Amino acid sequence: MAEHMRDEILAYKRDRILQEAVKLFYERGFTGTTLDDIAAELGVTKPFIYTHFRSKVELLAALCQPTIEMSLAAVANAAEAPGTPTARLYQAMADFAKVVLQRQANIAIFFREEKHLSPEALGAINTLRKKFDGLLSGLLREGVAAGEFTVPDVNVAALALGGMISWAYTWHRPEGRLSLEDVCGTLAGLALRMVGAAT
Repeated sequence: MAEHMRDEILAYKRDRILQEAVKLFYERGFTGTTLDDIAAELGVTKPFIYTHFRSKVELLAALCQPTIEMSLAAVANAAEAPGTPTARLYQAMADFAKVVLQRQANIAIFFREEKHLSPEALGAINTLRKKFDGLLSGLLREGVAAGEFTVPDVNVAALALGGMISWAYTWHRPEGRLSLEDVCGTLAGLALRMVGAAT
């Protein structure tokens, strides 16, 4: 019980560091933020951060990689679900859009700051991105084979769809006229039209 409690406290502390780092990296940029700044916002000392992250670069990777993992999981879950390729592509795009929009700051930080990631972290993220593109290409190929999609090049189409959804981080306003669900549904509908699905 005590060990479980200790693990929960450690996870909570780590999450608090990540929350504060997202806020500061988003507002001030990676180079414009120091670990001292993050510690000051949390009301702790820098060694407190070092008990959870060895460096600012490691902290950056911890903000970026889970978002890519969640995006991959969203597409994988939909791609592997029962149903037509059209229904599964709609779900994949809507769920992926939800990850992007709910983690808007993390996505922005990744695109702005990926040049600061360690080669190892960037390699791990690029492996995930390739898996993501491969899954999406596979789903499009399935739709073409079933006569549901008209796509001249599934690999290019997968990159285009991924790019369209990812880019929403730049223009989405949580307080805007459309709800999160509305935006996700609209983007998923556009994705279906892009591949020539009958909607």
